[in-house]
Amino acid sequence: MDTRKKFIVGAVIIAVLAVGGSYTYYSQVYMPRHAALSVSGNVDIREVSLAFRTSDRIDSILVNEGDTVKAGQVLAKLDSHELVLSIDKLKSQIAAQQAAVDKLVNGARAEDIRAAQDAADQAGAALNLAESSFSRKRELARQGMISELEFDKEQSNYEAAQAQLAQAKAELDKLVNGSRSEDVAQAEATLQSIKDELARQEYVLSQYELKAPSDGVIRSRLLEPGDMASPQKPVFKESVLTRKWIRAYVNETELPKIHEGQEAHVKLDGLDKILIGQVGYISGTAEFTPKTVQTNELRTALVYEVRVYVDDTDNVLRMGMPATVIFDL
Repeated sequence: MDTRKKFIVGAVIIAVLAVGGSYTYYSQVYMPRHAALSVSGNVDIREVSLAFRTSDRIDSILVNEGDTVKAGQVLAKLDSHELVLSIDKLKSQIAAQQAAVDKLVNGARAEDIRAAQDAADQAGAALNLAESSFSRKRELARQGMISELEFDKEQSNYEAAQAQLAQAKAELDKLVNGSRSEDVAQAEATLQSIKDELARQEYVLSQYELKAPSDGVIRSRLLEPGDMASPQKPVFKESVLTRKWIRAYVNETELPKIHEGQEAHVKLDGLDKILIGQVGYISGTAEFTPKTVQTNELRTALVYEVRVYVDDTDNVLRMGMPATVIFDL
């Protein structure tokens, strides 16, 4: 009886061990397993340093730290009084030069032409009188009835009358024929040059307003009204509210488990919400583990940078915030 009991107990034990072994083998070989890769990282956000294009004194600051701004919103202004006066002067010069161009293009007025014609007629009549007098004096000079000095004076008057008639005719021809094309082209070029300078100064004036390049949040206000601004001195630092990412590092052995486009879950300390992200960048070269990254492996291990992009619709992510990235394998 004891032998029979021992046999039964032994058989049961063998059966249990067989079932347990089969289950273990089945669970390890055939049953699907759920695994995950967890890495630590930090939030990274694009920041822009905003500075004026030109140097001048700051007139006003319109936003403060923490303000949410929209693309194109005016953030600060420079004192533009001197530039505005210069622009007004250029506009006056353009008006004067435009009048000169119009005068050349339109030509002389009818009354000016009539006046020039009258002047030419008067010069012609004066020449006829001078010629007649010169002819008489020349005959008298041949007869010796007048002095040589008097004859020379009469000849000079005659030649002066000829010159006056030639000048009057030239002036008339100029008015009738209109301006030379070269003169018109020169005047128009001068006008265009002034207009170009006006456009340049108006563009510079537009740069006296510092505008947000994109939607974002003002992180730092570095200058105040009265300070001298310059292209080398930023006035603000703006965090751009575009797609943010988590910068994490994965060691060499785990790198084959992830790929671009792979979904990831982002867990932030103190935040119950899990953000859904996507792997957007994997570095092609290895580097030593940065000091800010905490891993369970040796710190001298080679790792690869991975960026997991997330949509932060509630704007809860801040630069440098620690985060845990979980890849579902």
